Amino acid sequence: MPLSHDETPSGRLWSRDFLLFFVARTASMAGDMMLPVALTAAMVEAGYGASGVGYALAAHIAPFAVCVVFGGVLADRFGPRRMMIGADSGRLLVEGLLAACFFIARPPLWLVLALLVLIGLGSALFQPGVASVIPRIAKDVQGANATLRVAESLMTVLGPALAGLLLAVSTPAVVLAVDAATFGVSGLCLLGMRSLAHTRARGGHPSLRSQLVEGWQEFRSRAWLWSTIAIWMLGALTAFGPNQTLGFSTIALTHGTSAFGAVMSAFGAGSVLGGLLATRIRPRHPLRGGACAMVLFVLAPLVVALDLPVPLIAAGYAAAGGAIAFWLVMFHTSVQTHIPPAVLGRVHAYDVAGSLIMQPVGRAVAGPVSEQVGVRPYLLFSSAMVAVICVLLLSVPAVRNLRRADSPAHES
Repeated sequence: MPLSHDETPSGRLWSRDFLLFFVARTASMAGDMMLPVALTAAMVEAGYGASGVGYALAAHIAPFAVCVVFGGVLADRFGPRRMMIGADSGRLLVEGLLAACFFIARPPLWLVLALLVLIGLGSALFQPGVASVIPRIAKDVQGANATLRVAESLMTVLGPALAGLLLAVSTPAVVLAVDAATFGVSGLCLLGMRSLAHTRARGGHPSLRSQLVEGWQEFRSRAWLWSTIAIWMLGALTAFGPNQTLGFSTIALTHGTSAFGAVMSAFGAGSVLGGLLATRIRPRHPLRGGACAMVLFVLAPLVVALDLPVPLIAAGYAAAGGAIAFWLVMFHTSVQTHIPPAVLGRVHAYDVAGSLIMQPVGRAVAGPVSEQVGVRPYLLFSSAMVAVICVLLLSVPAVRNLRRADSPAHES
């Protein structure tokens, strides 16, 4: 059975443990947003150029996408808090070493990539625990997700800005060291949480393979979940991935980097607003409400394709940011309140892996395809595909009719 509201440790959202978790996630997200800026500056300064930047970013994200499912198994086996603290400790040490390498001299490329692979593995061990922790420390799961989404949206704006400010007065190595310190803050906060004691199963643990299979069976047994991820994969390939490649680059090339920064700030502000709305609006059918809100994401590729003035592009991106934030709160709340706690880490890991796997493909194919059909036609196609994705989500009865977990008809 899913964790019911009566079983949660506190009736208040801002309990001691939720406050500690909020600080941990905010610090960790700030570091995550600083890392691409710091890596880009470090690799360019070291003389590795754009190719080196690409290798570095790939070395960081690839292990996460490949290994997050195994992280879900370990989170369910050993407890999410224990795995998250271990992941934070490992990333603190490894990124601290990476910062030291750039402090001392120009590190060899293989060493930089190897350390980034380890950091990515740490992220794969950390992420599944996030979904498992929230329903255990917050009675109001949707409110908790919405509050965390607001903080994460703020950090997507403030993290890169802080990294840029530090680069203006120091070196990329300093930014990497500050990023490493955020893992220390996160780990200490998680260490201070008291309500997540994990009881070991008697008679030993089942095998890794059997736990992976069990997680997959739980994932595929829920039509609303696997169909949502399948549709989202189509969206990542045809709409969200191409928009990041073509939409972002078109804004920067046509209107300049300052305008691009302003548009991204508007997107972040819209995400904050979407998160705030999700603390107040509680649809009886959360995925239906989230899919309806997602229609506004049509505006992101559309305003660029129509070559509108920068203020209108920013307005379109703000609306898109609010839409995606609202959808994510509805989706993650549904997962966390409908999946049994014992398998939540693994099921969440499968949905993360499925959501991520087509994103880089969509980004990669956007360039070659746009060379054949044109950038603006492809952006118009992506805009239309957002609408198709929303229609597909609403056309699946299991998605459309999924009720809130606290409704009398919730899934058991």
